[in-house]
Amino acid sequence: MAKIIPFQGLRPTKDKVSLVSCRSFEDYSTVELAYLLDFNPFSFLHVLNPAYVNPQKVTTDKRYKMVSAKLNDFKKEGILLKEDKPIFYVYQIKTKSSQFTGIIAGCSLEDYQDDIIKKHEDTLEYRVELFKEYLDYGKFNTEPVLMMYPDKESINQWLDRQKENLPIYDFSTVTRERHTIWKVEKQNEIDWLCHEFKQVNQMYIADGHHRFASADLLQKQDPENNKGLKNSVMTYLIAESNIKIYEFNRIIHDLNNHTKEEFLAFLEEKFFVINKEQQLWKPTKKMEFGMYLDGDFYSLRLKEPKESQDILHQLDAQILYDEVLHPILGLDDLRNDARIDYLPGNESIVAIKELVDQGEYEVGFMLYPTNVEEIKKVADNNLIMPPKSTYIEPKFMNGLFIYEI
Repeated sequence: MAKIIPFQGLRPTKDKVSLVSCRSFEDYSTVELAYLLDFNPFSFLHVLNPAYVNPQKVTTDKRYKMVSAKLNDFKKEGILLKEDKPIFYVYQIKTKSSQFTGIIAGCSLEDYQDDIIKKHEDTLEYRVELFKEYLDYGKFNTEPVLMMYPDKESINQWLDRQKENLPIYDFSTVTRERHTIWKVEKQNEIDWLCHEFKQVNQMYIADGHHRFASADLLQKQDPENNKGLKNSVMTYLIAESNIKIYEFNRIIHDLNNHTKEEFLAFLEEKFFVINKEQQLWKPTKKMEFGMYLDGDFYSLRLKEPKESQDILHQLDAQILYDEVLHPILGLDDLRNDARIDYLPGNESIVAIKELVDQGEYEVGFMLYPTNVEEIKKVADNNLIMPPKSTYIEPKFMNGLFIYEI
C-alpha cells in the first residue's frame, strides 16, 4: 500500500518561471554557465551554485550555507512564492519525440524502508553522504525522484480531466521542450488520488536513487528532529508505460594491448561476428550488440546464450561485461575505470563513430535498451543492475518545484 503526500511547495511566480527554471548546473558548459549567471539574475543556478566564481576557495559546509541563504534571498525578493496549503501538481513534458505526464507528490520514506518502493541501482556512499549534507544545510530539494507505478486506467482518466483545467505554467525552453503544469488543490481530488495509490502494492525508482538514499540517511541519523516532510521525498509519479528507456553505449580507449585481429578472434569464440562495413548499424533485439572498430560497424550475436534463472545475467549490459569487457578488455570496475566512457542511447551512433575516428577511443559498443519488466525483476529480486545500464526520460528542470524540509 503506497502512500503519497501533498506538500506546500515553493515555486516561481508565473511571469518569471521560464527565467528561473534551469537544468542541473553540471549540464552546462563553463561558457554557458558564466553567461547565465552574469546575465540572468533570476536563474535558479544562482541558488544551486552560489560559489561559482571561486569554488576552490569555499568549503563544502560554507557552500551549502550559501545555497540556503540564496534561496532565502529569492523568497524575500518575491521571485518564489509559497503555496497556501499542501497540494499535488500534474506536470506534462513534451519533447521533440515524446510526451510525459505525471504527478509531483511526496513519497514516504517509510515505504522506501519497507520495500514498497523498490530500487534497481547501487548508490555510492560518498554521494549519498554529500547530498545528505546538502539537504541538512539547504533544507530543500528541487529535483524530483522519477518513480514508476503500474498503469491504472482510473489515474489515466483523472490526469486527462486535470489537463482540461487552466495550467499555472505553460512555457517552452531553448531545448525545444514544452512544460505545462496544473495545480491539484481541491481536497476531494487530493483525497481521491491518495486513495488510488493506497491500492498500489509496489512502486519503482526509475531515476534518483541517491536522492532517496540521502533523505533516508538524514532521517535515520536524527529521527526525532527530522520529522514532517523529512519523512518524505519529492517525486514525479509516472505510469510504467509512459517512461522512455534508452541504453547507455560504451566507448573504450584501448584494446587492452590486443591487435585488431587478436581482438576479433577473441570475439568470434563467443559471438557470430558480421562486418557491416559503413552501415550505421545498431542492435534490434536482446543478446545482440553493435560494435564500431577501425572504420567499420559490426554486429555481434551471442552464440550460446547461457541458461540462467538469474535475471541479472540475462541483461545485455551484464552479458557484454561478462563476455567482452572483463575477460578480453580487462575492465573490472565499470563505475570508476578511466578506460571506459558512456554515451546515452538518445544520441546518434554517429557520435560513437566520430569519437573513435578521432583516435581518442579504439572501440565502441551499442546495446539494445533494457525494458521496464527487466528493471522490475531486478528490483523484486533485490539485485543491482550493472553501472550505466539505463538512461531514462523524462529529465527535469530545476527550480520549478522547491520541496522545503
